[in-house]
Amino acid sequence: MSNTEASHACPERSRGEPRVTSDESRLHRAEPRGATPAPSGAEGDDVSVTWWHWHRRLYNWVIHFADTKHAEVALFALSFSESSFFPVPPDVLLAAMSLGAPRKWLRFALLCSAASVVGGILGYVIGMFLWSMIGQWVYAHLGFIGLTEANFAKFQTWYGKYNFWIVFTCGFTPIPYKVCTISAGLASINFGGFCLASALSRSARFFIVAGLLGWKGEKIRTIIEKYFNWFSLAFVALLIGGFLVIKWVH
Repeated sequence: MSNTEASHACPERSRGEPRVTSDESRLHRAEPRGATPAPSGAEGDDVSVTWWHWHRRLYNWVIHFADTKHAEVALFALSFSESSFFPVPPDVLLAAMSLGAPRKWLRFALLCSAASVVGGILGYVIGMFLWSMIGQWVYAHLGFIGLTEANFAKFQTWYGKYNFWIVFTCGFTPIPYKVCTISAGLASINFGGFCLASALSRSARFFIVAGLLGWKGEKIRTIIEKYFNWFSLAFVALLIGGFLVIKWVH
């Protein structure tokens, strides 16, 4: 065999080496196909990334975390906590995982939806049973994530008129869902209706995100990488818009 032929020959898989499926290789590979090469340094952190590109650092961190064997646990924990107190929505990690393993998008969407509904129930319980004890502390220290006295007062008024549709709207849109879940418990709205609205709205949102990326992930990936800064700005604008809706709607 010539040197040229030898250089192009594919090495045989050694006996006893486990076969890696295409989804597993995508989910656990070091760099997603089509992605910008990961920065050098521990876990993708690079001093060359300027401070005002914090969203790129966050993106690199998310991609790295999605490539680990604990990705599904992290997705469940993020979705659960975001429904009652954590400020970062799970859509970012859900999208990264669906891009990495498109054939598992249904599993990821189900996991994210279930965790969000359970987390919403925790928020409801906090509002109904614990708010009288922790409410003032939360207003003083967690107002930056939407947990303000003014927001809760507005939700209380809305629940008197719309109930189910308020929960559904908050679950599907960028309006802070955590404010909705806690205030729903504080207002003692019907628990069955709350759970139904949460399940429908959160599932619709996460199935759309995961399904779209699982279906057209490889084509969308290059677009996301190329225009990542613009997508980041749009995402932040949606979050801010959700808070402004609460502020301006009476």
